[in-house]
Amino acid sequence: MVMARQKVPVTLLVRSAAEAHELESHREHRRFLPGVCFPKALQVEHNPVNALPAARLVILAVPSHRMRENLRSIRKQIAPGTIVLSAAKGLEIPNGLRMSQVMAEELPATLHRGICVLSGPNLAREIVQGKPASTVVASRDAAAAETAQAILMSPNFRVYTSDDVVGVELAGALKNIIALGAGIGDGLEMGDNAKAAFITRGLAEITRLGLAAGAQPLTFAGLAGLGDLIATCASPLSRNHYVGEQLARGRTWLEIRATMDNVAEGVNTTIAALKLAKELAVEMPIAQAAHRVLFEGLSPQDAIAELMGRPPRSEW
Repeated sequence: MVMARQKVPVTLLVRSAAEAHELESHREHRRFLPGVCFPKALQVEHNPVNALPAARLVILAVPSHRMRENLRSIRKQIAPGTIVLSAAKGLEIPNGLRMSQVMAEELPATLHRGICVLSGPNLAREIVQGKPASTVVASRDAAAAETAQAILMSPNFRVYTSDDVVGVELAGALKNIIALGAGIGDGLEMGDNAKAAFITRGLAEITRLGLAAGAQPLTFAGLAGLGDLIATCASPLSRNHYVGEQLARGRTWLEIRATMDNVAEGVNTTIAALKLAKELAVEMPIAQAAHRVLFEGLSPQDAIAELMGRPPRSEW
């Protein structure tokens, strides 16, 4: 929508001919964005052969657990040298791979140079409403990042570049774990002092893991880290925050999942992050507490009590 409003020709690749017909007939996505009309520059296509070979930029805005499957279905149609950008904020389970690592495994070598990732405080509903937002595109190839930046930039969507692919991806994925906890805190009406402390300690925790994995520390103080953390922990539009609130009300993860249309990436990311943390010998008490609430029956109240009762230590 951002690109098409700038008159950049965009093709939305969907899963079936029936879905393509429905979206083209109504010129809006009635399930998720009713009332938001498609710009003229946006077309819908279900056949990768018709959508991909001429593309300069291919954006993969799919759940992380479906990334590999989607790449396998389209990789033969992407022309060599095309920029391929992931907008997924998650880690693959059970191996804990970042999306750029999955892309490198599934895409041919002719596309590796153009692999990019996007992350930042980007709540989709606000962006489609034209409200101002910023994001970060990271790539090991500066030219690829700058090309994606130029295509995506608009008066209401400011795009920065970075060479820290590891940091941008991990910051975007791991903050979803912290958002689960922030939602629990809000659901239990723990107050602003508790929320500020939790977000700050959460940022310290995900930064520790990021640095151990090779990320740059400043990335976690930027848009992909602190910026996205603030938005996801504060907004009622956040799916992960919603899951946390529902957990605080006594519902189980299975009960919550059965009522959701969209994916809350923080749930699977909790599993993947703890696997990665074990491999890198990084302590992640918040992620461990989230995992126990989600999958082991620990009550949110007991999880908070355990975190508050940890042995005293220096902040740094």
